[in-house]
Amino acid sequence: MTDQTDSASLLRTPLHALHHRLGARMVPFAGYDMPVQYEGILAEHTHTREAAGLFDVSHMGQAFVVGPNHETAARAIERLVPSDIVGLKPGRMRYTLLLKEDGGILDDLIVTRSKSPDDDGRLFLVVNASRKAADYEVIRAGLPDGVQLETIEDRALVALQGPQASDVLATLSPVPGTLTFMTAATVDLGGAACHVTRSGYTGEDGFEISVPEAEAEMLVSRLLEDERVRPVGLGARDTLRLEAGLCLYGNDIDETTGPVEADLGFAISKRRRAEAGFPGARTILSALEAGSSRKRVGLRLDGRAPARAGAEIHDADGNPVGRVTSGGFAPTVGAPIAMGYVSAGRADVDTPLNCIVRGKALPAHVSAMPFVPHGYVR
Repeated sequence: MTDQTDSASLLRTPLHALHHRLGARMVPFAGYDMPVQYEGILAEHTHTREAAGLFDVSHMGQAFVVGPNHETAARAIERLVPSDIVGLKPGRMRYTLLLKEDGGILDDLIVTRSKSPDDDGRLFLVVNASRKAADYEVIRAGLPDGVQLETIEDRALVALQGPQASDVLATLSPVPGTLTFMTAATVDLGGAACHVTRSGYTGEDGFEISVPEAEAEMLVSRLLEDERVRPVGLGARDTLRLEAGLCLYGNDIDETTGPVEADLGFAISKRRRAEAGFPGARTILSALEAGSSRKRVGLRLDGRAPARAGAEIHDADGNPVGRVTSGGFAPTVGAPIAMGYVSAGRADVDTPLNCIVRGKALPAHVSAMPFVPHGYVR
């Protein structure tokens, strides 16, 4: 979960000073100085599954695509992604993919349409931290006249995740509790005007909160006063999302992977499949029809040793059939798990495989995902 960057050149989120006061262990990630853990990955992971974990995700990119009305702005985005953005209802959000002309994935992102008529024509984007500069360049270049990309540089983004997250936010406002998964609202939280979505990256129920930079520390400190809430770092965020079967850009998806082999075909809406008109449409639609030669799968290792990203995957006869893209020990599962790509003929659940770690074959089998059931409120 780290990258090699000179600490003097690292960017800082609006909560950087608070992380240090909370005793976080900081590491470089996506060009930022970020907390990897506070009391320990296992404790933070477990607390999020049982109560409510608070994550600083301010390194993510926040932006608006702005047009004269919703349809114009939405059709502009649809030139770059395969999802139905025009049909997005007020207060709804959609997971989608920024695509290359060859069908490769430039990034995965969330698009939200405001519930307020006053914001008609303003679509809120959240993109990955490691990709935001490249994403913004691609989006700007792909937008037609009359539609602009406005990046947001004066807001923090925090995620409150876990089965008690809704009850915690109810102490500040009744509005978040009325939301369902993948819906959004503008909410006053303790005097801070926040954009709140019922979403997240852990597989648990929870919320992502975009808050003005000047009020971010106040809001987070107030949330942490609740005994049900503890700060959580990038380490547990990674173990939680792996158990939830969610992709990490740069590991499980990148410019060399397409939506079908990544098992993200759900992001290609029915209307868009019929109309095409998105980058890589011919390649992607062909893969939907004929299938892909490889597929992203979950893996359960039979022993206790984990297989990390990069480990080769062999079939029962010792033939190379793929590679692990994410892996580690899963605290809730109580065993090592992984995700990776294998040839389509080896992708069926329960297929026996071996992960090669330091020259040793570790027995594994293909597992259904998610490894831990999602707790989303529908």
